[in-house]
Amino acid sequence: PSLPEYFVVPSSLADQDLKLYSYSFIGRRMPLWSWNHPNGSALVRMANIKDVLQQRRIDQRICNAITRSHPLRSDVYKSDLDKCLPNIQEIQAAHIKLKQLCVNEPFEETEEKWLSSLENTHWLEYIR
Repeated sequence: PSLPEYFVVPSSLADQDLKLYSYSFIGRRMPLWSWNHPNGSALVRMANIKDVLQQRRIDQRICNAITRSHPLRSDVYKSDLDKCLPNIQEIQAAHIKLKQLCVNEPFEETEEKWLSSLENTHWLEYIR
């Protein structure tokens, strides 16, 4: 229910394979082609695969389909964003801290204290 009505699927990936693979992803969140650049580069967003034993096979099949769809047949570069980006709960907590700081902490007290409190919210780090 949270997937878009339409999404891009590499032509080399059969519909029945895609349906079968969808059960392997956490929340059945299949890879989504999110952005495309004129040079053929693409940003594909993909949830983790539940079964560690099947992960390599499914991941390789999908990456191969994406590579075959690239005009220059460039290799897929993967990045695990869970390791380098905050999760939604951390972002929400930082936003709440920021709102509390802006409402409850008078800026005039000391600029240094206010700025260090702002830094401790991690809000600026997350939106960067």
